[in-house]
Order: sequence, then structure tokens, then C-alpha cells
Amino acid sequence: MVTKQFEGSPEDADLRRADSLAREIFSDVANKWALLIIEALGERTLRFSELRNEVEGISHKMLTQNLRMLERYGLLDRTVHPTVPPRVEYALTEAGRALRATVDAMCDWTHQYLGHIEAARRRFEG
Repeated sequence: MVTKQFEGSPEDADLRRADSLAREIFSDVANKWALLIIEALGERTLRFSELRNEVEGISHKMLTQNLRMLERYGLLDRTVHPTVPPRVEYALTEAGRALRATVDAMCDWTHQYLGHIEAARRRFEG
């Protein structure tokens, strides 16, 4: 696997800077819908309606917006099959699968500390 090196300015890669490209990407990708879409796709190829069923509570509009954003960043591939009506499928790219490892770790962390977090919330609210 060949990893492309970032060739922009150091400021563009600095998450702490409000005007950095890295922060823009981080902000877009680190939203709940994008993370849930990445987790739902996994190693599979899914159609729009299948993704919508997998990500409970997502609206048509939010799914469309997030799929377009993930495609724009090269994290998923959109394949249109020339049928009537057109069949559109989505799958993670290599970069998307790499990000999925981080999403999986976040899911594991959530499961591991769910009880701890629930108890802390009860104490805070009590």
C-alpha cells in the first residue's frame, strides 16, 4: 500500500488552526451520520435504500449530503449501473476502509465505557 504524502503547507495540516484544510476535513467527516455510514458500509456494497435502512433515523436529505461529502473526499465510490431505473451502489475506498478502522475503535470504546458514561451522566444530573 502506498500512502500519499500531504504536500500542502503545514498550516493546512494543522487541526488547531480554524482555517486549515485538515480541520475542514475533520469537521465534515467526524459527524455522526458520516461515521454511521462508514460503519454501515464496512466491507459491503450497498444501495441508497439499503444504507438508509442500516442507519436508523437518517433522513433522505442527510444521507444524500453525507454520501456526496464522503465521495468528494474520496472515502467512498459511487457506482451507477445503466438500468431503468438506474441502480446506484456505494462502497468504501481504500481511504474509507482505513478510516473505518478508527470508527470501529470508537464503536469499541463506546461499548466498553457505556456503563461508565451512563453512571457519570446520572451523577451529573442528580
